[in-house]
Amino acid sequence: MATVNVTDASFKADVLDSDTPVLVDFWADWCGPCKMIAPALEEISEELAGKVVIAKMDIMENTDTPAAIGVQSIPLMVLYKNGQPVAQKLGAAPKGALKAWLEGEL
Repeated sequence: MATVNVTDASFKADVLDSDTPVLVDFWADWCGPCKMIAPALEEISEELAGKVVIAKMDIMENTDTPAAIGVQSIPLMVLYKNGQPVAQKLGAAPKGALKAWLEGEL
């Protein structure tokens, strides 16, 4: 399963109401580290399909949700379970480190 684009309008349905844990990657097109981790997140979404949904939210196109949850730096990945944020990771990291962190939180 590929990563899913999430918007302010779809955040509640796609993330908060999801029965599956959702990792939201808050990113922007101008963010170099965000672009560095994007391929790793695509691969992880395939490898962990059924266990977690990897979602991406462009903070420049969707400002309400990042503002509401206090996103100040990107890339910021927030893991939601049962509609609640349970873990977060700030900054880029190699794929192995991202996957190990995520698997440890699931």
